[in-house]
Amino acid sequence: MKSIEVFGPLSTALFGCFGVTAQDYNNDKVESFEKIYTGKRLINDLPDELFALFAENGGHVSASLVQGIRAPIANENFILRNYNRSILVTYDGRDKSFRRIDRISAAGVHPRNAEQSFALRALLDDQLKLVTLTGKAGSGKTLLALAAAIESRSHFSQTLLARPAVPLSNRDLGYLPGDIDAKLDPYMQPLYDNLAVMNNSSGNGNTANRNREFLQSNQVEVTPLAYIRGRSLQRVFFIVDEAQNLTPHEIKTVITRAGEGTKIVFTGDIQQIDHPYLDSLSNGLSYLIHRMVGQPIFSHIALEKGERSVLAELASNLL
Repeated sequence: MKSIEVFGPLSTALFGCFGVTAQDYNNDKVESFEKIYTGKRLINDLPDELFALFAENGGHVSASLVQGIRAPIANENFILRNYNRSILVTYDGRDKSFRRIDRISAAGVHPRNAEQSFALRALLDDQLKLVTLTGKAGSGKTLLALAAAIESRSHFSQTLLARPAVPLSNRDLGYLPGDIDAKLDPYMQPLYDNLAVMNNSSGNGNTANRNREFLQSNQVEVTPLAYIRGRSLQRVFFIVDEAQNLTPHEIKTVITRAGEGTKIVFTGDIQQIDHPYLDSLSNGLSYLIHRMVGQPIFSHIALEKGERSVLAELASNLL
């Protein structure tokens, strides 16, 4: 029997007995996991004079004065260290300078590690219109995005929250009762869970009430991605959670809805994909990150440390 090439995410083992050659679709696929941009670098053994330079210039230093960092990318983040100190900086490609990231918070949420500081800075930067956050379960992706939306609410007319309606392991329970809001509610529950975390961790009754009022107001809308085509979103803070379950074509469809003043945030874990025809290299989130590296209005951070609980971190590392 003559060998036939089949293009698509089909298993070779499935058709091997028939003499059919199965090949994956590689056009929109990242070449390797190691080549996925992380958005950050650690630079060690820097001289004390460099740290003094940041202190003397209010945390803003021209790239020409910083030695030891090769080919920085627009909005790339750096942990600068030597034997007795460290600082966090980001590279501003517009004026070719490094800017120190000082203590930062949003809606009562304070970063717990360097990557979360990088992420929150990007989420609160009005100049960045597209932000992607990746990381394992419990690393704070959705929490930080939601906190930034609440903190930035005066800059936007509306906040949209969305997730792909793909259940765990693609095992759908079938049709759900109720109107569209009732049908979407199970998929949106993680967003409400993060609000509860924010309120419990803030330690401030006024902040908790403000956060709760924000999500209960007309300024927040939970929207199904299935109906996003054709919309034009003006001055919207748009959070798309679990974006690793979107295809490259769906990612493009979402981003091209952005009008003036809109900011889009994609969050997801490219190691936990429930879509049956996507993997860590072919999903839309990985593809987006790979294609957007270096764009002045784009920032990406890969969150590494889980902060949800000791148990969640242990399971993420060992299972």
